[in-house]
Amino acid sequence: MSASPCEISWFSALCDDDYEFLGAPDPMLKSSWEHCRDIVMQAETGGFDNILLPSGYALGIDTTAFAAAIAPMLKRMALLMAVRVGESWPPQLARQIATIDRMLGGRLKVNIISSEMPGETLGSAPRYARTVEAMHILKTLLNGEPLDHQGEFWQLKLDPPRIGTLSGKAPQLYFGGLSPDAREAAAKGCDVYLMWPDKREAVAAIIADMQARAAAHGRTLRFGYRAHVIVRETEAEARMAADRLLSKLDDAQGAAIRAKSLDSQSAGVAAQAALRDNAGDDGYAEANLWTGVGRARSGCGAAIVGDPDQVLAKLNDYRAMGIEAFILSGYPHAAEADLFARHVLPNIDHALLT
Repeated sequence: MSASPCEISWFSALCDDDYEFLGAPDPMLKSSWEHCRDIVMQAETGGFDNILLPSGYALGIDTTAFAAAIAPMLKRMALLMAVRVGESWPPQLARQIATIDRMLGGRLKVNIISSEMPGETLGSAPRYARTVEAMHILKTLLNGEPLDHQGEFWQLKLDPPRIGTLSGKAPQLYFGGLSPDAREAAAKGCDVYLMWPDKREAVAAIIADMQARAAAHGRTLRFGYRAHVIVRETEAEARMAADRLLSKLDDAQGAAIRAKSLDSQSAGVAAQAALRDNAGDDGYAEANLWTGVGRARSGCGAAIVGDPDQVLAKLNDYRAMGIEAFILSGYPHAAEADLFARHVLPNIDHALLT
C-alpha cells in the first residue's frame, strides 16, 4: 500500500446530476446555488480534503462563478474547479484562477476539460492540441513567468497578471481522457491523470501506459480515480440501496439521458459502456464494483458498493496500484457524503494532494 496519504474528494452536482432515484428528476435536487452549496458544506463538515465542481455548458450552473461564491465559506477544504477549455480565453482564466485561489487561502485546484466552444465541432486531435496549449499558457502565467506563446490556437506575448496564486505557483491541473489524443495531452501537460472505474487489470494497464507516455516527455504523473460509492453497514444493505437507486428507471429513459450528454461519443464513455455490457447479470464487473449507475448516466458509470470494510479495502487496493487521489460521489450527494464520512473516511489515511 502507498505509504503517503491519499486525497479524498467529494462531488458537488453543479450539472443537474443529483437524484434519489436515477432517471427520476426531483425538483429539490436540481442544481441551484443553494443545493450545491449545501453539498459542499456537507463535505467540508464531513472532513473531505477536496470537492470537484463539475462543468457543463448545457446543464446546471456556472462553475467559476460558483467557486468564487463558495470559496470564502470554506475553512479548510480545497476546491477542484472544472474549466472547459473551449469556453475560455487562457489569460482571463489565469486571472480568475489566481483570484479564486486567494479567496480560498491557496487551496484551489483545476480540472481541465478538453471541451469545444459551444456550437463548435472540433476533431479530437485539434481539440486536444488546443488543450495542451491552454495548459502551457495557464502554467506559465500562474507560475509568474512572462509568456511568449506562438501556437496554432493562440499567439500571445504577455506579462503575468499582477495577482498570482497564494503560493506563486500554478495549481495542480487534473485531467482525464482515454483516447490516444487525450492520453498524449495528459502526458504533456497535466499533473494528476484521472481515470473512471474499470476492472483492476484495466486500471493497472492505464497507469503503466500513462507512466510511459509521461516519461517520454520527461515528466511524471500522479493518478486519480473517479467513482461513485454506496456504503452501508452491511453488504446486503449496500446492494439493496444500489437496486433502489435504479428502481424507477426504464431502459429507454436511461438511453436518452446518456445520449444527451456532450461526451456521449468519447472513448471514456465507450469504455464505461463496455464495462457495463460485460458485467454479470447483477451488474457487478468485479467484486464490489457495480455498473448500474451507467444505465442512467454518461461519464463515470460505476460505483464501489459494500460495507465499510469492503469499500475501504477496495480503495486501499487502488492505492497499492498507484492511485493517490479519489473523487467520489453518491446519490443523493449530501446524504451519501455523510455516510462515507462516518463509515469510511476516519479509517483511511488521507490528506490534500500537495
